[in-house]
Amino acid sequence: MSTMKNTMHRRDSLKLGAASVTALAATGSPRTHAAPSAKIPLGLDAHSVRGMRWKAPRLLDYAAEQNADALLLNGPHYFERLDDAYLTNLRQAADAKNIRLYTGAGSICENGTGYSNKNGTPEETLALGIRVASILGSPVTTCRIGSIKDRYTDGGIEARMEEAINVLKALRSQARDANVKFAFENHAADLRTEEVLTIIQEVGPDVCGSMLDPGNALWAMEDPMRQIQTLGSRVLCTSVRDYTVWESENGATFQWTAIGDGLMDAPAFAKQLAANSPGVPLFVESISNSARPLPFLTQEHMAGYPNLRASGMVDFLKLLRRGKPIELERPPAGMDQKTFDQQHQKAELEKSFAYLRQHCDVGVKPTRA
Repeated sequence: MSTMKNTMHRRDSLKLGAASVTALAATGSPRTHAAPSAKIPLGLDAHSVRGMRWKAPRLLDYAAEQNADALLLNGPHYFERLDDAYLTNLRQAADAKNIRLYTGAGSICENGTGYSNKNGTPEETLALGIRVASILGSPVTTCRIGSIKDRYTDGGIEARMEEAINVLKALRSQARDANVKFAFENHAADLRTEEVLTIIQEVGPDVCGSMLDPGNALWAMEDPMRQIQTLGSRVLCTSVRDYTVWESENGATFQWTAIGDGLMDAPAFAKQLAANSPGVPLFVESISNSARPLPFLTQEHMAGYPNLRASGMVDFLKLLRRGKPIELERPPAGMDQKTFDQQHQKAELEKSFAYLRQHCDVGVKPTRA
């Protein structure tokens, strides 16, 4: 395994400083999406209703009930089986409901903290993701490293990036043959935007782009609006929620919210997405009612960001000054936590859908009366 120093030395030619990141973001890249509608498709990220523990068929029914245009099944665990017949039937059901399916492979880093060998080696895991995407008609298979914990593993995040790049390169031809792209996710604060761009550029923007998660960009001490502006047309898939952040003893505390309840300028975000990547759905992944620490004033936390300069945090710090704490909601008397969580998750998702339709011109299908 290469050390972080050797990894960066091997990538010297990329020179992904601030100027080159801007240049990369400005250039276009081919896409495999269907002809775009004038409106942004509205998508349901299945993780929004995780408490229901539904599998793909029931999630598809719920997406249809919400009049969604697309459904993101971000991992093989949503499928009861992975044989061709099951997947073909699922695609036919989605086609009948006029819902586009997007799918994911999960972690592809063997030494990452979130990797599971349930579906084989990283290469086998990604190959499965390509096959599932191809059968279901998904233009992408999402993939990732893992979580913020990977920034503190041996070799740091650069070592994990190197692993991911090697796996993606090994499956390049297979993805191209299947007309499927890799949408690499910034997941649970494992990657900052400049690091996502490094992976895309090393693997090749002809086959690799971004699975954009603005909530996780905030966790990685970025302004999510800057993230979408920087990634530009490389955004191939999304997983979106609103957010707020406020000052606390060791730096900050952040909390995700339903869209419309936080600091996000959702209309501007949607407009940017439409300009960058026409036809790419805005998938809602609502996760809320859970405050999380972001202790950037401690040496322990910043040890995971050895290459981060103060200038890379300016936009985040400006955002931090605008935020205020919000109260957590508790189950009412007589309601157990599981039932409360299930009801709360559905309410937050449906609230986000309503806000996006009303204020952001998101959603291809007409709103039901």
